[in-house]
Formats: sequence, structure tokens, C-alpha cells
Amino acid sequence: MVLKYATGFSVTTYDNYKIIEILKPWPEAEKSYKYGISNKETIVDWKTNVFNATIDNEINKIVVTSTTHIPALELLGVEETLVGFPGTNYVSSTKTRQRIDDGKVRELGKNEGINTEVLLAIKPDVVIGFGVEGVNKTFEVIKKAGIPVIYNGDWVESSALAKAEWIKFFGALYNKEKEADSIFSHIETNYLEAKNNAKQAKSQPTVLSGAMHKDVWYLPNGASAEAQFFRDANVNYLWQDTSGNGSLALSFEAVFYKAKSADLWLSPSYYKSLEQLKNANNLYSNFDAFKTNNIYSFSNTTGKTGGVLYYELGIARPDLVLKDLIKICHPELLTDYQPFFFKPLQ
Repeated sequence: MVLKYATGFSVTTYDNYKIIEILKPWPEAEKSYKYGISNKETIVDWKTNVFNATIDNEINKIVVTSTTHIPALELLGVEETLVGFPGTNYVSSTKTRQRIDDGKVRELGKNEGINTEVLLAIKPDVVIGFGVEGVNKTFEVIKKAGIPVIYNGDWVESSALAKAEWIKFFGALYNKEKEADSIFSHIETNYLEAKNNAKQAKSQPTVLSGAMHKDVWYLPNGASAEAQFFRDANVNYLWQDTSGNGSLALSFEAVFYKAKSADLWLSPSYYKSLEQLKNANNLYSNFDAFKTNNIYSFSNTTGKTGGVLYYELGIARPDLVLKDLIKICHPELLTDYQPFFFKPLQ
């Protein structure tokens, strides 16, 4: 399998089996994880490889643990194999919500402590998990019961297209490599066309992002995938020259000094209205972007149970995210486009 952007996994295909290797399941991971995939009838000398798990390549029942995994299942047309999820209220997709409402997807509790009793009862063929700082103890219990667990590291990738390319990981699991490649190529083409379109802009608005959490203002560092969106949208993100891991953590004073006159304020944390923002900290109203009502957020685009759609579909469809930003920052370039995720705070 050829990967153009993603560096966190690889797929090697042989005549009668394939190997998926997760190279970076979490940021500071010290080892990779290798999984062998074959059908039950095929006899493979597994002794030649040391696998963390072996998986039947006909997956009929799957459990995923992040909303970012759900769009891949739907895009590949295998959403009916989903039988369990921790935190079903966070799921926004109409298709999968209907399956949840119909009792076809079981609630598994919280990610930090999945209800293993329910999970073992539904007997999935595989569980797709993720680890933030290392191995999840719950997953160890599941593995001891004979259910393979694969760590998915899509969120660790450093660019939007690299994250989206993880649809090929699911394509390999479901023997839908061609479909996954075609879907990703379409998303990539849309993204690159939008990026090239943004280069035609005659001006670069200045952009502020993030908000305070307690006494610290968190915002994307210049090396992050979020900042990459700003670059590709051809805007002047005021912290685009910074680098490092994680978010920038700054004081209110430092942010205000640099961004008081910023043209736009994008993604102001979880705040859903100007009033809510002002009530959280009256000092927010001193920014020019607040005074001119130029604050945009994805927090108000939700599913029927309140799940934020961006957190589910944003990784899979970076082309829509980029178009949203271009429409907001350069409205003259996408005259007929309606933003999908981002809306102005009211």
C-alpha cells in the first residue's frame, strides 16, 4: 500500500495475508505494534512474524472507540459492522445515530473504563482503540479475553491530509483498499484545489485562535495541523512561526498584546455565543474581532444528541474544513460555498 502523507502506519500485502504495523500509536510511543491479517482457511507460518494480534480478514463485528473512526466506516460502506461504542451520545452522524437508536450499537461507557462485560458479551472480531500516553489497562483485559485490539494513531499525524489518509488503514482491515484509495484521492484533490484557490486572495487577514482555560490561553503552535489549515487558507496566523509539541500556553496579556487588532478569531475553545464568551472573561470583549463580530466556531454544528460534528468528521474531511476557512477569510473566492462546520458566534 502506498501512503503519501501518513507516517504512523504501514500495510504490507502478501499472497495470502497482510501485515498492518502501527508505527506511532501515541506521541511518545517507544515501540510499534504489528498485526497479522488472514482468512481462517489460509495456513500462514505466523512464526516468521511476531504479532501483537492476528485477525480474521472477514470482519463482521467491530468496536471503535473514537468518533473520528466512524466516518471511515461510513465512507467505506461498512457501518453496519459497528456493534459497540463508548459514549454514544457523542456520535453525530445520522446513519450511525439511527443504528444506535435502533439498538444495533451498544453503549460501552467511557473510554478510560470501557464496560468490558458488555463488550465481551457482544464478541466483536476486533476493537480499534487509541492510547494517549501509553497502554490502556482496559484494552489489556479485552486482549486477555482473546479479542484483538489495534491501536489507531490517526490523531498523532502532523498534517490534515496525513490524518485523513488513515481511511486506508480501515480499507486494509476490510479488504477495501481500492475504495479507500479512491475516497482519499477525491478528498486530497478537493483539498489541494481549495489550497491553490486560496493563493489567489489579494489580502491575508490576521487570525487569532483558542481561548483561556483557567489562567492559560491555549492556541495552536505553528507546527500543528491546525496551523497548517491556516497556512493553506492563506491567512496570517499570528503564531505561525512558532514550533514544538502540543499547544502554545500563553498568558492573556501576551495574547492580547499580539492579537488585540486581529481581523478574525477562529475556534475560541468550546464557547457557543458572544455572551457566553464575555461571561467567561469580560476581557475578551476588548479584542477587535469581538467588537466586529468576527468570531467563528465549529461548536454549534452538532448532532441531535449534542455531539460536535467537527470532532467526528473533521479529520476525515479536511477539504471541508479548509473550504470553511477560505470562505470565512476570503469570501470572494468561494461565492457559492456554504460553510459546513464553522459558524459565526451570535
